[in-house]
Amino acid sequence: MRILSIVGARPQFVKAAVICGAIARDSGTPPIEHRLLHTGQHYDDRLSDVFFHQLRMPQPAYNLEVGSGKHGQQSGEMIRRIEPVLESEEPDWVLLYGDTNSTLAGAIAAAKLGKLRIAHLEAGLRSFNRSMPEEINRVVADHLSHLLLCPTETAMRNLKREGLRDRAVLTGDVMFDAVLGESEAAEAMNSPVARAWREADFALATVHRQENTDQPERLWAIMKALEEIARTICPVLLPLHPRTRKFLGDWKPHHVTISDPLSYHEMLVLEHRARLILTDSGGVQKEAYFAKTPCITLRDETEWVETLENGCNVVVGAHPERILEAARNTAHAGPWKPLYGDGNAAGHVLAALRSHIMLCP
Repeated sequence: MRILSIVGARPQFVKAAVICGAIARDSGTPPIEHRLLHTGQHYDDRLSDVFFHQLRMPQPAYNLEVGSGKHGQQSGEMIRRIEPVLESEEPDWVLLYGDTNSTLAGAIAAAKLGKLRIAHLEAGLRSFNRSMPEEINRVVADHLSHLLLCPTETAMRNLKREGLRDRAVLTGDVMFDAVLGESEAAEAMNSPVARAWREADFALATVHRQENTDQPERLWAIMKALEEIARTICPVLLPLHPRTRKFLGDWKPHHVTISDPLSYHEMLVLEHRARLILTDSGGVQKEAYFAKTPCITLRDETEWVETLENGCNVVVGAHPERILEAARNTAHAGPWKPLYGDGNAAGHVLAALRSHIMLCP
């Protein structure tokens, strides 16, 4: 069975690494041949190459080096470059991950060829906000895919409402697998940033979503709230995504500590140590949940609705007063329930790919 994984962005590398590891340990029938196609959506070493090294992933068989650009331009260029690879490889499965432009481009390129089976890992997520590029990407990918690999029961219910239940399989979340498998290595790495932030009394923040970075009033409202948290509640560490740094320009925070993007292992360590996490990242919301660290989501909705139970995660948008109120009330968060599978989601994914290969046209 030949699988071609299409990845291009930081969270996809983590998910693909779990699949790579499961394939390396796999002894099932038929045997699996797996290749990676990297679109180059994230091309900065801190957002790309370091993940392949730390997570012990094989180098991509293809790196399309598409780079950044407007959504239509970037997605169109990806489709153009992915298509000849798919025609050459003719995999049994095209495996897509998450909700990025790489996901969308892979789905369209494979579907247009008309003869390839498409599987979507992390299927069924919905924020129900069509102004989010990620929501468009995940909806299109789900409707073009032959097999929908769902991390949660909520995702299964979403697909049932859209008439896609017959294509869906509940596997659990491969990001939970990743946290279980990489936490020990993350602590052992003992990086400078991990040594500098040992105390539990700090907040970890990430901001990179288009809805926040492209709207100056939202971005500056969030920064104002982070400064106030750092001044009145606890220190704040803000690793800056390149796109966020570009929009902030010469901003010099009075109390917030700015850093370059952190590696996956560094983020894991700090997510476990932090007193609270503030983020607009879907992946970081989940990692906060796995770490049992209270999370404040800097968006108007979340696709990870299970995390909202028991105040483990609170959605506050970009309103400084709501952000501050949530930051002052994190002591009430919990308990955290087991919601994301048994820690062997990758194994369930491989089993689903094998069992459905004859069922899907």
